[in-house]
Amino acid sequence: MYAYINGKLAFKCATYVVIDANGVGYHINISLNTYSKLANLESCKLYTWLHVKEDAHTLYGFAEEGERRLFLHLISVSGIGPGTGRMILSSVTPDEIQTAIVKGDVSQMQRIKGIGPKSAQRLILELQDKLKKEGLDTLTATPLYYTAKDEALSALVMLGFTKNLAEKTLDQAIKASTENLSVEQLIKIALKSL
Repeated sequence: MYAYINGKLAFKCATYVVIDANGVGYHINISLNTYSKLANLESCKLYTWLHVKEDAHTLYGFAEEGERRLFLHLISVSGIGPGTGRMILSSVTPDEIQTAIVKGDVSQMQRIKGIGPKSAQRLILELQDKLKKEGLDTLTATPLYYTAKDEALSALVMLGFTKNLAEKTLDQAIKASTENLSVEQLIKIALKSL
């Protein structure tokens, strides 16, 4: 529902912030990783995710889009809720989490408070292939699209295609065309070939 909230930091502590955006104060739960990135800022932009339950609507905020994407991957695993996801991101950096999952390092995951051996194995089992497809540097980095090909490649990877295969298909489409193709055209051509 909310992609991000940008405004003045009205209050900040290790577990949450209050951002004043045009006179409305948003209470946003954060990880220690995000807290450390807000150290001396008076205003900020947090990428958000809204958790809706019967009895509460809770906002979670992240300093970087990549951290939010990793959080969403984590909570997609059975038995990992938003609170545990935030605990994981507070215990180690997003880069370390992603590396541990991709390499299948159960002991590294078990060092995180609230993650036992079964949860660590489940996280690795369910996320290892997804994170490998995206590549070690793509999840925690903010996506920067320089060309239509880059944006189309990112979209195809998010749809579940392997990066190498999608890239080859896009290269073939670009070589075969005599005009500059838009992102949409590239994706349509690639989907027909894949």
